[in-house]
Formats: sequence, C-alpha cells, structure tokens
Amino acid sequence: MHNKIVIKGASEHNLKHIDVVIPRNKFVVFTGVSGSGKSSLAFDTLYAEGQRRYIESLSSYARQFLGQMEKPAYDYIEGLSPAVSIEQKSASKNPRSTVGTVTEIYDYLRVLFARIGTQYCYKCGKKVGSQTAQQMVDYLMNLEQNTKIQILSPLVQNRKGEFKDIIDKIRKQGFVRVRINGIIRDVNENIILDKKSKHTIEVVVDRIVIKSDIRARLTDSIETALKLSDGVMLVSYVDRNKSQFFSEQNACYECGISYPELSPQMFSFNSPIGMCPACNGLGVRMELNLDKIIHDHNKSINQGAISFYGKLSEKRNSWTYRILSQLARKYNFSLDQPFKDINTRAKRILFYGSGYDKFRLTWKSSSGS
Repeated sequence: MHNKIVIKGASEHNLKHIDVVIPRNKFVVFTGVSGSGKSSLAFDTLYAEGQRRYIESLSSYARQFLGQMEKPAYDYIEGLSPAVSIEQKSASKNPRSTVGTVTEIYDYLRVLFARIGTQYCYKCGKKVGSQTAQQMVDYLMNLEQNTKIQILSPLVQNRKGEFKDIIDKIRKQGFVRVRINGIIRDVNENIILDKKSKHTIEVVVDRIVIKSDIRARLTDSIETALKLSDGVMLVSYVDRNKSQFFSEQNACYECGISYPELSPQMFSFNSPIGMCPACNGLGVRMELNLDKIIHDHNKSINQGAISFYGKLSEKRNSWTYRILSQLARKYNFSLDQPFKDINTRAKRILFYGSGYDKFRLTWKSSSGS
C-alpha cells in the first residue's frame, strides 16, 4: 500500500496543471483564498476519481445501476483509495444528532458492522453457530412440566406500514391468531394499522403445555414456525410474560441461546432495537440530585424541606398537599416531622413514585361535598 497520494497535472475547473503529494493516513487540510481551487482538488479531482475507480471495480451488472462517471482532468494519480465525501451542514443541538449522523458516516458504519460483524454469545463468549429444529425441541422438552408456551413466527420486526397483505396471507394459510405489537389479535378481526407507525407482527402457530407426550406436536409446530419466517421463531412463556428467540442460523450450543441476524438497526442508537435501555440512546441519564432538592434536612415537608414543593403549610388546599397527605397516612410518616427522620421507604416513594403500589386519594370540595 502506498504511503502517499501523488497527483500530477490536475486541471479540473480552475486548477492549472497542479502537482501535489498528499500523505496517507494523515489529517490533511487544504487552505487558500476563494477561487484558488481547494474544492476542485478535494471534491472534483480526488473524490471524483476515487469514486470512479471504485465503480469500475464492480461487476458490469452493478455498474449498469450506478451509471458512468466522467474521468476528472489530470495526467496521473497514484495511491488513491475509494473515497467518501462529507457534506458540510449546520450543527444541531438535538442530542440524537452527532458528528456521525450529520456527516452520514454513521449510516455506512451501521451497514458495515451488520454485514461483516461476527456474533459471540454474551454468556460464554463463544462464536454463535447454527441450531437445528430438533435441538430446539429438546430444549423446550426439558422445561418444567406444565409450562405454558406459545410458538410464534415473526414476520415483521419494527417496520412502518399497514401490512394488509401479510395479515390476509396469514388468514388464508389457516392461522387463527396473530400477535401485533405484543397484543394477541384474532385474524378475522378488522385489523387496521397506522402506516406511519412501526409495528411488530408475529403469527401464533400453536399454544402448548409442556408434557412428556407432546414431542411430535411440538416438532411440527416448530418446523412450521421456522418455515414461515425463514429459520427463526419466538417462544412466549405465558406465565412469565417473557419471550425467547430461536434461530436455525445464530445460536449458542453451550448456553442454548439464539440470536437474531445482525441488522443495521442493531447498531443505531436511534432505533429501539439498538439503543441502550438505560439511556434510550441519548448517552446520558436524567437523575435526581437530592442535595439540590433538599436544602435543609432538619426542616419538615410543610416547612419547605423539598424545594420543589415549597412551603406546603401555605398550600393546604392544593392538589399536591392532598396527595402528600394521603402518602403520609399510607406510609406512616408526617409532613410536620423533620425530613431526616422520615423512613427510607417513604423517601424513595416521594422521589421515585410508588410503582405498582396503589393508594386511595380522597378530598372534599370547597362546598364540603
């Protein structure tokens, strides 16, 4: 590989037979007054010739879709690789806008990683390989007896559209149920999907209770599911509210875990498939700084210990005061006691909510009713 790019006799646009040597694997900047030929050298000569040579290296079948590129005006160029040109754009303050997305380099990288990436099991670190339908049957037969499962065949994964043709095809093939965005629907319903929203569609192939005598039925159902979706299927554990992915192509023998095929979406922080579940792809997490919210731990909530609420003693008719009063009764603390003396569980609920723990809220209107 050459360690420099040699250009001789560059004459594109306003370049006058320029000779230049550019080091490779270095950050190189072209400077000069307006009209000196910076863009003509960088874009109209280097980039254009790099693209032209790349296209010429492709098959004649591929070249017919890309068209013929004209050769720039130059005498000789040596050491040039396929080139990528980045368009100058204004900066955005959107946290999902990065150098990679603005320059569109990110789009190339996602496709590159999806095509040449090698999958390894996250548990044992071994390379992911193929898995047979019989191995899937053996795995499921080893589940605890009376485990309720659903065999699903995924047809659409997080894509926009109405998918009427797919639903009609499912109906004609004799299937009764389909899971759309996590909800089981009857295929005979009038199913209308928003074409501007992303949807996930999975055919319910069979519903089975694991017992010693269902091996033949389970085998038939798994083979049907794999055939419908080109070698992949989902098993939904009814009592656990959990699903497990199985694949004929991407699975770990040691751990019995299957993986979906690599796709560009997996490498996108803007896609639900690829984004970090902790920060939702933003790279930062919003967290409470209790030292800034609580100025004085010796004060009570009514006295203004929590700066966000202010002095609640002056807002006894407010909706916030009513909610906090009911919380205090439910979790055994007082709005008049020093904040430092409130029990740990009550503090956590004050700042992070009660989760699935419900409580009754009662109040009287100004008329007394």
